[in-house]
Order: sequence, then structure tokens, then C-alpha cells
Amino acid sequence: MSGHFAARLVVSITPADVGQRISLRRRLPTGEYSDVVGVLESWSGKLLQVRRRTGEMVEVPEDIVVAAKVVPPQPPPRRRPRGQD
Repeated sequence: MSGHFAARLVVSITPADVGQRISLRRRLPTGEYSDVVGVLESWSGKLLQVRRRTGEMVEVPEDIVVAAKVVPPQPPPRRRPRGQD
């Protein structure tokens, strides 16, 4: 048995998911992959706009998306217990 595994890449989002938090994987011109997680702000024509939690807007052409899905909302920030610094 080899040490390689294969993953099935599925795009399971549609323009109806605008407003939802998503995770998508895109293929870069170098052949590498890059992930983007954030709120799908718009899907107009063949361009997706995703707002990361930092506020950065990322534009992703539809034709380079290789996998995508809706994910749960970002959890609230954890609070540190009192007296621990």
C-alpha cells in the first residue's frame, strides 16, 4: 500500500450561498493550491468575492475553484480565565 491518498474535490456551493461562511480551495497559476475561508459576499458572473475575518476581500475567478463548501459560523473569541496573564 502506498503512502499516497486521493481526495475527492467537490464544489458544493452555489450563488444561493451568498451571505454564508464558506471554505474554498483554488488552484493558483503555479499549480499550487490555496484555501480561502470567509463569508461569500457576492457571486457575480464568474467571480466570487469572499471576505476573510480580517476584513480583506478576496476575489476568486469561478474557473479556478476546485473545491468549496459551506462551513459553520466562526466561533466567538475565547475568554481567558481571570488571573491568568
